[in-house]
Amino acid sequence: MKLIVGLGNPGQEYKNTRHNVGFMVVEELARELRVIRQKYVHSGVVAWTRFHGETLLIAKPLTFMNLSGKAVQQMVKANHITLSELMVVVDDLDLELGVIRLRARGGSGGHKGLQSIIDCLGTQDFPRLRVGIGRPPGEDVIDWVLTRFSPDEETVVKPAIDQAVKALKLWLVSGIEKAMNRYN
Repeated sequence: MKLIVGLGNPGQEYKNTRHNVGFMVVEELARELRVIRQKYVHSGVVAWTRFHGETLLIAKPLTFMNLSGKAVQQMVKANHITLSELMVVVDDLDLELGVIRLRARGGSGGHKGLQSIIDCLGTQDFPRLRVGIGRPPGEDVIDWVLTRFSPDEETVVKPAIDQAVKALKLWLVSGIEKAMNRYN
């Protein structure tokens, strides 16, 4: 069994904002896999499906970004997920808009959602897929991550989401090393 968690903030006011690109990726993955069964459980929305003969959980924590660790910890424990079977999808200010990067482990890079997961799991040794949202022209990062993509940016973000979904599928089948080699 594997668990893919997309990070974001719940609620219509945050839908399609930069900070919710993790939600966008897992929603696209669920759509492509034609997931129809989902449940509100473990402080989030969790969908169950099968992929290449294996159970796959696709989740969105509903705890708000900065408290994502609580939901992820509950999901990991309840489903007996090992760290190598967990994948976290998150936005990244330090990557150019539309760039994706897979890592087998690492720090939070200042991302409070990732830091919450690291704190709750007690380790940073879990795979993650970062999707670049770029840095704001000014210094106000908080307002930037809560804005929606412009129409021009959407033409970059949509293909990045598609690439992220392909990278996740490869990770599911072939592991983190092969996915990193192909998509980084």
